[in-house]
Amino acid sequence: MKRHPGLILLCLGLTACQGSNPYVASSNPLPPAPPQAAKTFDRSAYPAAPRDYARYRSWAWLDGQLPSGSTWADSAQIAELVSNALDQRGLRPLHDNRAADLWVSAELQQDTRLQQVQDDYGYGAYGGYNRYGGGYGSGYGMYNTVPVVRTYTVQVLVVRVDLYDAQTGQLVWSTSAETGLDDSETQRAKALREAVEKAVAAYPPG
Repeated sequence: MKRHPGLILLCLGLTACQGSNPYVASSNPLPPAPPQAAKTFDRSAYPAAPRDYARYRSWAWLDGQLPSGSTWADSAQIAELVSNALDQRGLRPLHDNRAADLWVSAELQQDTRLQQVQDDYGYGAYGGYNRYGGGYGSGYGMYNTVPVVRTYTVQVLVVRVDLYDAQTGQLVWSTSAETGLDDSETQRAKALREAVEKAVAAYPPG
């Protein structure tokens, strides 16, 4: 008889669970797609096509301006080195009124770098009293090294070359390279040529 109240409460709970749900799901129909949706191509949903660098065959200076010269390398010398380096990569300069495939700009500057060099200097002592043989001899030895870091200031030549698509004006390739400078005029000319060749050597990318 004592179990009846518990059974009555259980039945009442189940009856309440089977009652109607006051929350009713409802949704509005989606609006129809606009007529132009079927003809619209969303380019942002797809990765950009890889650039075809093979179609670039000719070039001209951006805005018709040669690279700026410096105190030890004039504008014509820099322009000739850049032109020769691009020619080795299959890009030919245009000297007439035809439309070029690329616009080229070049920049030359001298900069300062800090270079660190570590030298290991050793010290130690050998010999001592040899208790087995008597007298002084090679009874023991020790040796150690002390690292010494030296900081040097060096001058470097930095060359930057930018290529732009002549039709869109978009920057399609940019590069820079640097090389150490020397005091002699011959070494500076060699450094300039090496920096330009290093900068353009990675074209075309990929």
